[in-house]
Amino acid sequence: MRPKMFRKVVKISLILVYLVIIAGAVVRMTGSGMGCPDWPKCFGHFIPPTERAQLEWHPEQNFHKGQVIIVDETLQVSKSEFTSSKKFNKSNWELYTKHDYAVFNPTHTWVEYINRLFGALAGLAVLLMAILSIWKWKKNRRITLLSWFTTFLMGFQAWLGATVVYSVLAPVRITIHMVVALIIVALILYILHLASPKKVNFSYNLLFKNLLILSIVLTLIQVVLGTEVRQFVDMQIKDIGYEKHLWLENPNFQFYAHRSFSVLVFLLNVFIWWKNKKQHLGYSLTHWVMLLIILEVFTGIAMYYFDFPFATQAAHLVIASVLFGLQFYLLLQSKKAEIQTKNS
Repeated sequence: MRPKMFRKVVKISLILVYLVIIAGAVVRMTGSGMGCPDWPKCFGHFIPPTERAQLEWHPEQNFHKGQVIIVDETLQVSKSEFTSSKKFNKSNWELYTKHDYAVFNPTHTWVEYINRLFGALAGLAVLLMAILSIWKWKKNRRITLLSWFTTFLMGFQAWLGATVVYSVLAPVRITIHMVVALIIVALILYILHLASPKKVNFSYNLLFKNLLILSIVLTLIQVVLGTEVRQFVDMQIKDIGYEKHLWLENPNFQFYAHRSFSVLVFLLNVFIWWKNKKQHLGYSLTHWVMLLIILEVFTGIAMYYFDFPFATQAAHLVIASVLFGLQFYLLLQSKKAEIQTKNS
């Protein structure tokens, strides 16, 4: 197998995982997390309904096993395949017990469904990456082992997604779901790093590497705090509705911690950028890191001072995930430069 082919599959896997993160951000932005109240199907269908009439009981209609309908604000699941009679027969149905959420919004349903489709595509790409990694076993066993571990983690992430739905979007599970997504990004980047040519044009610097590690840790903390702030906003929406100017009128502790940490993250990465430029280390990705941090700060300011302009919440999350990926890849470049320096 050609090395370029494997790297191409790894890159496709990375792109698709990021598309899942983007789709997930859109799900959060539109409040579509419960658009499909069951898993892995959507209202018991592989292709979800487009109108409420498809989720209502009708006489002389064919129902398949596992099909979901809404009856008296509850989800009912068909026990078997049957054709309905003129009257509703409860014996053909059982109550959906994972949760009691029984709302159909076609926009929310299809936004969540598209998110799941991207997840399935990403899972297939990662599985293909793992299969192709078998040919790397003799040359570099870490590539094969990490590829299969990433496949396992993708399955675990899918299961986590199901538990998020079953818990009706429990905050802790959403946070874990996001962190695992970033771990998957890091693993794929590491696999790409291992499969790439060994020679690099970067200079190694111990302080620079340690600062990169610190910046990654701070970014992860920021992601967790940001997820907690988003949960606070979601609760505000439930309590006071879509009066955006009131959402952060009395913010929680996590908001202040998130805002304070952003200053530290900005200053640290400015120093990393300056050190790279001053000592001519050759890490061009530091320019992109600074650009993303500026955009991240801008979207944060826009949400707080301009009452959450359209798409700023989703952009804030996506930028943070891309920032994490770039910082981690910078660390891998530094590590490769360190190995090259020791071997020279």
